[in-house]
Amino acid sequence: MKIVVTGTRGIPNIMGGVETHCEELFPRIASRGFDVTLIRRSNYVQDDLKEWKGVKLVTIPSPRKKSFEAIIHTFRAILKAKALHADVVHINAVGPALLTPMARALGMKVVFTHHGADYERDKWGKAAKMVLKLGERMGVKYADEVIVISHVIKDSIAQKYGRTEHVHLIYNGVPKPEICDYPEYFSELGIEKGKYVLGMCRFVPEKNLHHLVEAMNQLRRNKDLKIGEPGGIKLVLAGDTDFEDDYSRGLKEMARKSGVILTGFVKGRKLHSLLTNTCCYCLPSSHEGLPIALLEAMSYGVRVLVSDIPANKEIGLPDSDYFHCGNVGELASKLKQIITHPLEHVKYDMSKYDWDKIAEQVVEVYHQLEK
Repeated sequence: MKIVVTGTRGIPNIMGGVETHCEELFPRIASRGFDVTLIRRSNYVQDDLKEWKGVKLVTIPSPRKKSFEAIIHTFRAILKAKALHADVVHINAVGPALLTPMARALGMKVVFTHHGADYERDKWGKAAKMVLKLGERMGVKYADEVIVISHVIKDSIAQKYGRTEHVHLIYNGVPKPEICDYPEYFSELGIEKGKYVLGMCRFVPEKNLHHLVEAMNQLRRNKDLKIGEPGGIKLVLAGDTDFEDDYSRGLKEMARKSGVILTGFVKGRKLHSLLTNTCCYCLPSSHEGLPIALLEAMSYGVRVLVSDIPANKEIGLPDSDYFHCGNVGELASKLKQIITHPLEHVKYDMSKYDWDKIAEQVVEVYHQLEK
């Protein structure tokens, strides 16, 4: 079976939840005997790779404009898939799913993975949200098989579109943790093991990282806590944005004025060391599908503190690990409880987030297309 994957910026080492999902999943699919080609967007690619871990890579142009980038690239990717004689187009995310009928009309089967209701993201205007909602409708109604990454999404599409058949709940996964120290990197950042709070995600409005900065600023007023001072707890924000805008510029300026450490987009040993040694990972977002960054933090056994939105609640953390979304005072209070107590590691049950099991589940979905 020849599978062409689109709806992602690309792999490897490209920032984003869908990108991480594809980077982990499709090499495992390829290793199980499938012919997998992944279509990449040229403006995110920094290499000339033609293949990576058994996945063929094809890089084609896409406009550097967030309103049109995904849909135009997906249009070109579907034409490329037809030229490659693909049996299956695997479309990721609701925006690219707008072109599901096109892929079907060209005679290819379609698997659509719904990663979350992107039209709920604050960065989109009214027109873009309408297009994303239409994309969801086209993907759900016309894909041969639909994969959802959470019960929240599964229930939503059943309620809105009445689709319950050929819908598969397959969670996001998380790789095995790579526990490590990187003292040179920590010296460069000016942080100490166990003495920083970590926020790790893209710098977009719905992640609410400004609430995390505000909460730490509230704690800074308590001089006994020594927030941001030598030997005290610091805030580290690991990530960046795809498209610099008023929000990302404002967040970075707010962070700098507050003494927050900005690492930029990190992978590999730098990321692993940050996850290994943080006293708390915090995700204050107002919208998620099923956050891979949170699952990564949990795999390292660190304390987590996240907003009480449905996608985060589905993970089933103790009540003490949630705060009411948007309540900066409550976030500050719970952060204080964590940073004033001895460093604690937690043993989470990560069994259902195993990428190898997830790959087997997706393979079963492909086999459904042969029946």
